[in-house]
Amino acid sequence: MEHPPQTSHSSLQRRKWSTKEDVVLISAWLNTSKDAIVSTDQKAGTFWKRIVDYVNASPLLSGAVPREWSQCKQRWGRINEQVCKFVGCYEAAVREQASGQNENDVMKAAHDIFFNDIGIKFTLEHCWRELRFDQKWKSLGVPKEGPKEKRKEAAEVVAEEEGAEVQPPGVKACKAAKRKRQGYDEIHSMLAVKKEIQQQKLLERLLAKDPTHLSANEITLMNKLISEMI
Repeated sequence: MEHPPQTSHSSLQRRKWSTKEDVVLISAWLNTSKDAIVSTDQKAGTFWKRIVDYVNASPLLSGAVPREWSQCKQRWGRINEQVCKFVGCYEAAVREQASGQNENDVMKAAHDIFFNDIGIKFTLEHCWRELRFDQKWKSLGVPKEGPKEKRKEAAEVVAEEEGAEVQPPGVKACKAAKRKRQGYDEIHSMLAVKKEIQQQKLLERLLAKDPTHLSANEITLMNKLISEMI
């Protein structure tokens, strides 16, 4: 089985990743994982070799010191883990968005939620912005309506309360049922995000193993997880 060449300790000296490197790495991972020709058939070693070749060949990083495959793999693991967590924080911030608040207010609230839940600052917003519209990281709880529609909905609630005495029977019950369904949808969305995070961690563990030591069942599972992410 093919696997990336071994790297010496001296070649893996810690070097901070720049924003530009992160963007290129994300592009490399997305393109390689979604390659229709080799996506589910590529071995773990081949997968990361293709990514590091993509990164080091990028004209955006011309003149930069080449990265090793293990550095790319470790950095991607951190990006994916933190972005997945921030997706949940952003969804929570959107649900709590008050009338009159804009996108900057939502982002600040999402960062605050991340810090309170995780205990560290979220420093990979540039990565989240690259991944946020991809199917795997797409925020499931973002409402379709904008601030104008939210204000209209609030006004309708006030009108409902003021005209409660003449309101036809059953309308309030319908609205309550609608809110209950929305609550179920939000729980379902959060569970879906949690499941995706768990599957990604499992895939990362399989990719971290020596390909020659993978059992037939593990190879089948790894290919299945990769195919589901396409």
